[in-house]
Amino acid sequence: MHTLTLAHSGDPDDAFMWWPLTGKVHPDGSAWTGRDGEARVSSHRFRFRAVPGDIAEFNRLAARADAEGGPPYDITALSVRAWANVADRYVITNAGSSFGDGYGPKVVVKAESEAVACELCLRKKEVKIAVPGVRTSAFLTLGLVLGKDVTEAKMASGAFVEAPFDRIIPMVRDGAVEAGLVIHEGQVTFAEAGLREVTDLGRWWKKHKGLPLPLGVNAIKRDLDARLGAGTVSVVARLLEQSLDYAIAHRDESIDYTMPFAVVNAKTSGTPAPTRETVERYIDMYVTDLTVDMGQRGRTAIEWLLRAGAEAGLCPKVDEVDVV
Repeated sequence: MHTLTLAHSGDPDDAFMWWPLTGKVHPDGSAWTGRDGEARVSSHRFRFRAVPGDIAEFNRLAARADAEGGPPYDITALSVRAWANVADRYVITNAGSSFGDGYGPKVVVKAESEAVACELCLRKKEVKIAVPGVRTSAFLTLGLVLGKDVTEAKMASGAFVEAPFDRIIPMVRDGAVEAGLVIHEGQVTFAEAGLREVTDLGRWWKKHKGLPLPLGVNAIKRDLDARLGAGTVSVVARLLEQSLDYAIAHRDESIDYTMPFAVVNAKTSGTPAPTRETVERYIDMYVTDLTVDMGQRGRTAIEWLLRAGAEAGLCPKVDEVDVV
C-alpha cells in the first residue's frame, strides 16, 4: 500500500472534489477522526493524503529543481500557466480542472476609486495591482488584456505586487494598492468589502476567443509509472474521476465539508463568513461538466491560452497538451 500526496488549493471547489479519495481533513490539513477521516473511494494499492494550500505555492514547488529535492507532491493542483513550466514532470488529468465559461477572475478596485475608473486605467504606469502570483492563469490572462508592452513595463516598475490570494481584497480595501486580481471565492464576495469590478477576465476571453477560460488543472507526476509500476498514472487518474463522481453524487455532504475552508478564507481576506448559498454558487461555477470531463473543448481552451501566453512572452511554449 503506497501513500500518495494530493495537494489541492484551500478553496471550496477543490475540497469538494477530493475528500472522497483522501478522507475529510481540516483546512490546516489535519485529518478528521473516525469514519469521516476515512476515504469513500478505496484502492487496494494506494492511500491518498490531502495537502490543502495556496495555488501559488504549489506552482512554485512543482517547478523546484532536483537539486532542491524535486517537486514534492504526487498529485497537485496547478495553474494552467504554471503547468507550462513543468509539462515534462506532470501530466494533466481529464477530471478536476477549473474553467470559467464566460466568467472568471476579476480585477477589482474600491467602489469610490477615481484613479481606476475603467479597464483602460489599469494600463497607467502608476496603478499598482495586487496579483496572486505571476505564474497563475489569472495573471497570464490579465497580461493579455493589458498587452505585452504594458505588462512588461509594469513588471519592470514593480507595479504588480504578488500576494497570497486571500490577502488581495484587504490590500485593495485598505489602499495598499489601487487594484487587485481576485481568484477563488473572492470572485463572488469582493463587493462585501466595498469593492467593485473593473473587468472580468473570463468574460473578456470568451468574447475574444469563444472558449471557456482554463484556470486550474489537476496534474499527476509522470514518474509514477517508473516508481510504482506501468499503468499507475492511468489508475490514479481513474480514482480521481471516481472521487469527483462520488462528491457530486453526495452533493449536500460535500458542500457541508467545504464550509470550514470557505470560512477560513473569508476570515483571512477580511470579508464576512460566507453563507451556504454563496459557497454553492461558487462550487456551481467551478465544478461543471468541463470539470468532470474537459473533452476536446477544454483541451483546445488550454492550448489556445498557452499559445497566446507564449506569443506574448508570458509563459514557455508547450508543444503538446497531453491529458490522462
